[in-house]
Amino acid sequence: MRIFVTGAAGYIGTAVVRELIGAGHQVVGLTRSESGAHVLESLGAEVARGVLEDLDILRSCAATSDGVIHLAFNHDFSNFAASLAADLSAIEAMGEALGGSGKPLVITAHANGKPSEDAALAFIEQGVRASIVSLAPSVHGEGDKGFVPQLIRIAEERGSSAYIGDGSNRWPAIHRLDAAVLFRLAVESAPAGSRLDGVQDEGIAFRDIAEAIGRHVGVPVVSIPPEEAQAIFGFLGMVASLDLARSSEGTKELLGWKPVQHGLLADLEQGHYFTK
Repeated sequence: MRIFVTGAAGYIGTAVVRELIGAGHQVVGLTRSESGAHVLESLGAEVARGVLEDLDILRSCAATSDGVIHLAFNHDFSNFAASLAADLSAIEAMGEALGGSGKPLVITAHANGKPSEDAALAFIEQGVRASIVSLAPSVHGEGDKGFVPQLIRIAEERGSSAYIGDGSNRWPAIHRLDAAVLFRLAVESAPAGSRLDGVQDEGIAFRDIAEAIGRHVGVPVVSIPPEEAQAIFGFLGMVASLDLARSSEGTKELLGWKPVQHGLLADLEQGHYFTK
């Protein structure tokens, strides 16, 4: 297949591109930067230069592909509504280009992104094999710039690694290489309307994550009351106390997906999170 991938030069995108090419597919990757173009070329992908707001480019690349994997998202928490609006417009443009073809459109779920999901699924009636991949909050591995590095930075700056209450609330996680396999399987064979749970560790106690960070950073591990979460964790304070455990058993049965990489706690023991 010839697959168009948005966000192709990103943390997850590069793993997806490598996985697709390794499985014999051709990849056209969207990137905005010269450095991203070099990365994609080094992986053997064709480069489409542009940003998510370039709807004509999205339509053209989708129309000339055998399927789309949509990974790009502007994580601007200062104007998240605009990020969601851009995501919706991109999905509508690519879905329209795929209309009547029976080709796959795989999108990535985001917080408060139900309009985007509904838009993607609406294209099923127009002959698009749309599906949604919902990744765990922590997508870990080398190069991670998400929640876990933020927790490490906070522990280093404050001199303690914190959890909220008794820390028994659970976070799911997935290694980015296992996530890449899931995206490949989705574009190859996920039935229309599938919602695929990208979860490897179904629920790690937040306290266990804090303890691993504290041990590696060399700071004490402390419990804090919920009312202090925002002051200590910043924007992460909203989710640091949530119990987010999820299962991927249905996804595994549907696609034959089998995560094989390190879990999050084992990955923290590899050391790469703590090297400067």
